[in-house]
Amino acid sequence: MITPRFSCSQTESSVIVSIYCPSVRASDVEIHIDETLFSIHVNPYFLRLTFSHALLGEDESAATYDPSTGYLTVTLPKEVKGQEFKDLDLLAKLLAPRPPEASSAQPLIEVLHSEDTNQDEDEELADRTRALTLEQRQILEAAQNDWQLIQEVQDPLPSLHTTTERHYGFLNMHTGFLRHVAHTENEVNELGPDAESYLLDERRKCRLQHEEDKWDEEHYIADFMEDDYIQELITWPHPEATPSDDFLFTEKENMTMLCLPRKEYLATPMQTRHLYLTLLTLLFSYVYETRTTQHDPTPESAWTISVLTPAFSALDPPPYMDESPLSDPLKFDVAALTATFTASYRRSLAFPLYRSFALAEKCRADVAAILARGKRVVTRCLLEMKHILDHHEVYYVYSKVWVEDFCVWMLAYAR
Repeated sequence: MITPRFSCSQTESSVIVSIYCPSVRASDVEIHIDETLFSIHVNPYFLRLTFSHALLGEDESAATYDPSTGYLTVTLPKEVKGQEFKDLDLLAKLLAPRPPEASSAQPLIEVLHSEDTNQDEDEELADRTRALTLEQRQILEAAQNDWQLIQEVQDPLPSLHTTTERHYGFLNMHTGFLRHVAHTENEVNELGPDAESYLLDERRKCRLQHEEDKWDEEHYIADFMEDDYIQELITWPHPEATPSDDFLFTEKENMTMLCLPRKEYLATPMQTRHLYLTLLTLLFSYVYETRTTQHDPTPESAWTISVLTPAFSALDPPPYMDESPLSDPLKFDVAALTATFTASYRRSLAFPLYRSFALAEKCRADVAAILARGKRVVTRCLLEMKHILDHHEVYYVYSKVWVEDFCVWMLAYAR
């Protein structure tokens, strides 16, 4: 089945879905509505959308087809008139599977029959004592004699790995993408030909050592003393970090969102926390690249984004500090944010052409401004990163294992 191009809008009483499906028979259109779930099938197209609020049944809906334009317009009445349906422009969120309903807590054991016994407590205790095994009797005797048995907490067994391959990427869902990294001229890979077999601790150790080796004091001092051009980059107004009330996805962005995979992510609260921290490093790399090129990508843009992102170059995403159990994993303290940005700062001062602490500070401020504008602007930045990486013959793998999933997750699951 083909997922058609579509767009959604709303009025006071209905939701309007405009679907581009040329050369079809209007009589073959099948529409189904199940509360918030809307699906339509007309060979060879199939579309299923999940809305934020309930709709009336398919008997109340209406559809018109214009053969000259190829657009099928479906009008879906709202169950509650005047209710606002949010995020109708987030196509990937509408296409995401409907989350399963939380099952109510049910007892695991059902009592079918019970009756009171006439046996007194002493007789019941005697019966239980007679039924004790030899080992249980020895324990009871030891307790009566007040023996002090030695108690030691056993050391946990090391993790058992049955394969040399390790998972990495978004929610550690990917493996095998770097199996032949030694033959692909991947200049940002810091793990060498054994990238697939490194454990997380080994990856972090390699990353930190590589950053130390690449630190060049003379390069940094030169950019510090002669910083005229860097000051121009700092004062340049970043378009995505500039507050604006007008926002509309372009046709190209809508097409990219339609081509995103349909995935459902079952992330734990701690995994969600780590995704948000990783998002900060991605946005920092994006802002540095767009600010230093003034939003005009060059052939080096994919390299710049990849080398600045620890999750790409060393497969080492946050967190970069030991975290104790948190009552609210989605509440971020200064220590966690500082550790995350420190990793990005280190790389921006060791690898790219312009190495300036002031520039890194400006990039951090840009990340904050982009986050303040909401998930649509963040999604636009991720889509632009994906476009840059997808068109590189080597670094496209980082789009596959990180950015593509981040786009889906941002639209459908992020707050």
